[in-house]
Amino acid sequence: MDSKSKNRFFEHCMKLNTSYRDIFSLSGPIMLGSAVQQIIVLTDGVFLYHKSEADFGAIGIVSAFYLMIAAIGYNFSKGGQIMIARRAGENFPKKVGQVFQAALIFEFFLAIAMFLVMQYGGYYIFSLLTDSDVHFYKCLEYLEFRSFGVFFSYVGLSIIALYTGISRTKFILIDSIILAITNVVLNYGFIFGHFGLPELGIQGAGIASTIAEAFAFFIFLIYIAFDKKIRKYRLFTIPKVIDIDAIKTQVRISAPVVAQAVVGLGSGFVFLGLIDNLGERPLAITNVVRIVFLALSIPTWGFTSGANTLVSNYIALGKEDQIISLLWKISKICLLWTCILLLPILLFPKMILYPLFGKQDMSLIADAEPIFYIMGIILLLFSVSAVFFNGLAATGATSFGLLIQTLIVFIYLVNVYVVIEIVEGGLAWAWAAEILYWVIIFIVSIWFLKSKRWLSLKV
Repeated sequence: MDSKSKNRFFEHCMKLNTSYRDIFSLSGPIMLGSAVQQIIVLTDGVFLYHKSEADFGAIGIVSAFYLMIAAIGYNFSKGGQIMIARRAGENFPKKVGQVFQAALIFEFFLAIAMFLVMQYGGYYIFSLLTDSDVHFYKCLEYLEFRSFGVFFSYVGLSIIALYTGISRTKFILIDSIILAITNVVLNYGFIFGHFGLPELGIQGAGIASTIAEAFAFFIFLIYIAFDKKIRKYRLFTIPKVIDIDAIKTQVRISAPVVAQAVVGLGSGFVFLGLIDNLGERPLAITNVVRIVFLALSIPTWGFTSGANTLVSNYIALGKEDQIISLLWKISKICLLWTCILLLPILLFPKMILYPLFGKQDMSLIADAEPIFYIMGIILLLFSVSAVFFNGLAATGATSFGLLIQTLIVFIYLVNVYVVIEIVEGGLAWAWAAEILYWVIIFIVSIWFLKSKRWLSLKV
């Protein structure tokens, strides 16, 4: 980076304050984006809850698997986003286009690989994780059509990385809302057989979500076609050669983060498989709690992303000694927002959840109430620990973060296995195992940040 680019970068950092208001203004749009993306999973779950308990149980397992697939593409796109932002900051529009093209090619071939995994590996993966024939075949029904969505999702992530990297995120939110609304309407039609569509249950949910992703993708392409400001990047000129170096750099930056996402989400996938061994009812209860957890963890997703940006800027400005106090400030506001959303659920679960899960028989919600209290403890720990863990990642210690998370996930899964399969402690104790997970994450993150071992890392 030349001296002028460095000056522009530091001027930008100096304008970025860290008051509670500024932290929220940075993290708020990320929260909204996260909320819209998670609606896909939440919508499938809520509609299938009203279809049948078997469909609802299966969607919990297969959606956890698909979230892991989606996270692989998303986290690889982050490497492209970082490179695009750097080239845009250096005012090299032609290089922005070259990086985008490299990211697009990489994501497309990655989508092919993930599609093959889902189409030909799904049978073996789900046979290892569920003992229920009903859930097994329903998972495959969902994945049969849902797997096609990976092409629109992964290529779309390259476009999102581009617009995020050049700091033009407004239409990303608009397109995400279009995606969410389309998914809701199509789910209602394909799952229950409305609007003249066939009644397909969980298979219909997979079809609806894939069509919604395809529709949102083509809407974004139309937007790009009329976007005059984007033309200077020459995005769609045919490259004479593929920029292999750009692809290698993207993989190098993203690989540890991708591995962390796979380890983290993979543990949740295995957890649901172990819960399935307890029976259909415990799995249905877990899916209700999991849907609520996904919704209530939205603030944490936003604030952890904000923590990444702020910690990076602090390091660039030479404020390494203030990083821990900064993370405490972010975690306090994250904890506050989590409490605001959590308390109504803990105090009035039936009243709050009836619009989503309302049936004449609300016994499933009643059975889930004891787990909600455990979920509440997990959420509070998660809202603080995840901020510090993302602060650790922002220092560049992604390989250390991967090592620690892998070890802790191993301990967590062994704990869950012993509780379910050996001790037969039941659903509440299985959920409680995650409390230990986030306590250890917090302790290790604090220790590493205070040790200053990350000061020698080059990013």
